[in-house]
Amino acid sequence: MRRGLFITFEGLDGSGKTTQINRLAAWLKKHGHRTLLTRQPGGTATGDRIRALLLDSRSKELAPLCEMALMFADRAQAIAQIIKPALAAGKIVLCDRFTDSTEAYQGGGRELGSETVLELHRLVCSNLQPDLTLLLLPSLEPSLARARKRNKRTASSKKRSGDENRFEQEETEFFRRIRQQYLKIAAREPARVVLIEGDHTIKAVHDQIVVAVSERLAKLDVGHGHH
Repeated sequence: MRRGLFITFEGLDGSGKTTQINRLAAWLKKHGHRTLLTRQPGGTATGDRIRALLLDSRSKELAPLCEMALMFADRAQAIAQIIKPALAAGKIVLCDRFTDSTEAYQGGGRELGSETVLELHRLVCSNLQPDLTLLLLPSLEPSLARARKRNKRTASSKKRSGDENRFEQEETEFFRRIRQQYLKIAAREPARVVLIEGDHTIKAVHDQIVVAVSERLAKLDVGHGHH
């Protein structure tokens, strides 16, 4: 059986990733593709517990290296439990965040550097690379405002069970470093990363995504003997 297609979505919180990943999933299903939707951190029982720990604003004293190690622990579990089996079964896997997020947030935002992140990816994730990465980078301030507003809303409805506000409490400078790192990744890996920069309507972004995904699918059908 032909290996499936591994597509990741990247960007800052509030960039519209969730909306676009759901739209693409609906489009793929409509065109008869078997699709699996997952997110990082999370997506497995173990991963959801790691996510709760990582994103809760009560996790005040997390050292940057601990934070990064937890991200990779979550990823290793997701690859083994969800991603690899789905790809082996020929499905299209849509993943909300992958190692580019760690390189941007921990490598760039926390200033741990790219080298450590990429080395860990080689060791822990057997260097599994997405076939296509869709990087959404609208302007910084509006997307930050959206993410902060949304998380405040969710936090007030989830007072007792914790929130997912830890990253949003960072200074804007932290997010500026993340955005810069994302741009560096896109420049370094143009064959894999499709950068959708600037403020577009939801439909315009979706249309660009469909074009990029259709191209990858066409290549798969032409080259299916090589997998």
